Amino acid sequence: MNRDGEGTALEAVGLGKRYRRRRGPVLQDCSFHLPAGRICALVGPNGTGKSTLLALAAGLIRPTEGTLKVLGTTPARARERFAYVAQAKPLPPQLTVAATLRLGAELNRARWDREAAERIAYGPVYANPYADPYGEESGSAYGDMHGEAAADPVPGVGPGVGPNLVPGVVREGGLHPRDRIRSLSGGQRTRVALALAFGKRPELMLLDEPMADLDPLARRELLGALLGEAAEHGTTIVMSSHVVAELEGVCDHLFLMGGGRIRLGGDPEQLLAAHTLLTGPARDLSGHTVVESHGTGRQLTALIRTDGPNSPPTDGWETAAPSLEELLLAHLRNPEAPDLFTEETGGTGTADMTDVTDVTDVTGEENARP
Repeated sequence: MNRDGEGTALEAVGLGKRYRRRRGPVLQDCSFHLPAGRICALVGPNGTGKSTLLALAAGLIRPTEGTLKVLGTTPARARERFAYVAQAKPLPPQLTVAATLRLGAELNRARWDREAAERIAYGPVYANPYADPYGEESGSAYGDMHGEAAADPVPGVGPGVGPNLVPGVVREGGLHPRDRIRSLSGGQRTRVALALAFGKRPELMLLDEPMADLDPLARRELLGALLGEAAEHGTTIVMSSHVVAELEGVCDHLFLMGGGRIRLGGDPEQLLAAHTLLTGPARDLSGHTVVESHGTGRQLTALIRTDGPNSPPTDGWETAAPSLEELLLAHLRNPEAPDLFTEETGGTGTADMTDVTDVTDVTGEENARP
């Protein structure tokens, strides 16, 4: 595994963060490695440090202890190469959408992708390729090119928003360039913030709860855009969420946060393959790593690790593959369950899928959850 920066998006060693007015640490002894080119879900309950980790990666705050490398260097040195969208989506309230995109272009002249930004902000339906995206009307040029008088394109609208669309409407869910940020809903502000992120054409996107304010249609469009970005440009994307269902099937990498650190890390399919659900008569499971178990009368259901030295028991047991949500919730409910990282993600000082020695003795209703 390459740990010298090449092919590495994020790498933390012993990372910790404390705030003065908070008793305990937000992050403590957090170590992990995220290969470049992944779409990574950063999941966990509220207050587990997801936003803090992203803010550290963005260089907005400094760690109390440990190190965090971004694209092989410090966050400050990598700043031009990544984009960060905060959960609060802070944008200049007095500016229009068009002026906000113009500001993004001026701040990122070397990397700015106008088409990508406008596609997110205004929607993918383009009809007028001669509209000036940053505020100057060019209707006469459009008419001359087509040999007829044409209605002036809407100032500030990118390629294709013009004569073939109803005036003032870009598309359902899209924004008008003259809309002011202060007049937008939370979901619309998210759209503008994401447009700025896409327009920067970054190597790494850090997105803090990007879908929290979006309606189902916009959420689907965002996920499609993220998948396209990753496929076309190899962009690494890290998205935080406390709703597993939002990201399942989209991400090829996952970090589960709990107790101030990353508890699980790696390809979701590999993490699932390292566990199985057992159901059968209550009996001793010594020799197996039990993540969680609960009993009802004489029946026992247990989620165990399958990557240890002992094969899962079969005699008298029914086995089933857990869902991703079942897996994550079981690990969150049991803080004593050993951390698990796939080989390419491995955290310092944590259990690796190739070396599991933790054994939990579970009989009957011991370790039962409410």
